[in-house]
Amino acid sequence: MIDWVKRILEIKFVRFLIIGGVNTLFGYGMFAFLIFIGLNYQLAIVFGTILCVLFNFKTMRKYVFGDKGFKLVLLLKFISVYTIGILLNLAGMRIMLNFIHSEYIAGFILILPISIVTYLLNRFYVFSHYSPKQNLR
Repeated sequence: MIDWVKRILEIKFVRFLIIGGVNTLFGYGMFAFLIFIGLNYQLAIVFGTILCVLFNFKTMRKYVFGDKGFKLVLLLKFISVYTIGILLNLAGMRIMLNFIHSEYIAGFILILPISIVTYLLNRFYVFSHYSPKQNLR
């Protein structure tokens, strides 16, 4: 791999953005599908997030934070982070829908702020035992 690409991929936040992009596509796809089949946005947020948590846990743990073992306590912390994400998302949607009358657009706009909050919580709460200089070797 090209040296500058390797150096960039050693940055935890860059890996988070890449893996987060994949997870976001999966999560937003689930949300949009659940809205499309008739669920209201509250249920679509909750069920979509539940379906994504295990997928996200595996990819975040391995590719962003470099953890290879399974630890139940990490999964429980990860679930608590996404519970906070769900609550923030629900509150954000309630506010956004007063101004934007599309659940699809409101949900899309909320992706970035919710992602920033969940990254910070994952970095400093769930995976806090990994030093910032650790990489994926």
